[in-house]
Amino acid sequence: MKSTKYITSMGDLKRKDDSLCFRKNGKNIYLPVENIKEIYCLNEISLNTKLLDFISSKNIIIHFFNYYQGYSGTFYPKDKYTSGKLLIKQVETFNNCRIDIAKAIVNGIAINIDETLYHYYKHGKNEVKETIDWLRKEVPKRLKEAEDVKMIMAVEGEIWQRFYSMFRYILPDDFIMNKRVKRPPDNPINALISFGNTLLYTKTISAIYQTHLNQGISFLHEPTEQRFSLSLDLSEVFKPIIVFKTIFELVNTKRLTVEKHFDKKTNYCLLNDKGRSIFIESFENRMETKFLHTKLKRKITYKTAIKYDGYKLIKTIFEKKPFIPFSIKDKY
Repeated sequence: MKSTKYITSMGDLKRKDDSLCFRKNGKNIYLPVENIKEIYCLNEISLNTKLLDFISSKNIIIHFFNYYQGYSGTFYPKDKYTSGKLLIKQVETFNNCRIDIAKAIVNGIAINIDETLYHYYKHGKNEVKETIDWLRKEVPKRLKEAEDVKMIMAVEGEIWQRFYSMFRYILPDDFIMNKRVKRPPDNPINALISFGNTLLYTKTISAIYQTHLNQGISFLHEPTEQRFSLSLDLSEVFKPIIVFKTIFELVNTKRLTVEKHFDKKTNYCLLNDKGRSIFIESFENRMETKFLHTKLKRKITYKTAIKYDGYKLIKTIFEKKPFIPFSIKDKY
């Protein structure tokens, strides 16, 4: 099985015969291309067009991150998964069924946040019960009443705000935030959320690349020329169960601490190298976690579940069946 390679140090990435060679501090590290599906460049990397041509022939995707650990862009091979027929149908679905799909995505977010919070309610965090009740009673009602995407996104925004407000009952005091700050993050919890969301977003880019879907035609988020907006759509429902479960586990078990794993500057806060490595390892482990999918009746990973949501969307586009995104309840 091909894997993800993370490059966290500054250096040069080049082609060397039929392998990749990463050179740092005067030493060469060879990376066999047969074992690589995607590369994450989390530091300043030098490369050339010869390398890009080589990795394109090997169908390897490269994601680039900036100094603030935010997403800069993606290089992926010339799109071999293209379908003019699907593109036409995807545009038609956007024009005719956008509202329904957008509502389904937001409802999926609510369900997965509900299940995430319910775990803590079962373990004595009675304070989260009010938010759970709101998710179950008010969200379906408000989505039913929503007449356009702006109203749907307003519901989504309140879902996330209510979820963030529950952190004070789930996390220790030094990981509480007053508000969500993204670019750049201003405290440890915002740094974790931003980094985790970005990793999940790029994983979704890679998953969609393997389908025939067009990355730029989205349903909840506005299609733009500056980002892969469909990846934003499909990644949303997975955030509670991949990103936030990873964060809660690492913080509550003290595998990540404010003192040891963050660099706090005047205007921003970032994971340091050690903290970033710990988070990446835990994130990858969760992505590769297998569970019995009740509808598929077989074990799959969360990484596969993301791609499966892409295929479900294709089925919606061609067969006009309701789009039902992944729910953590599919595990049971």
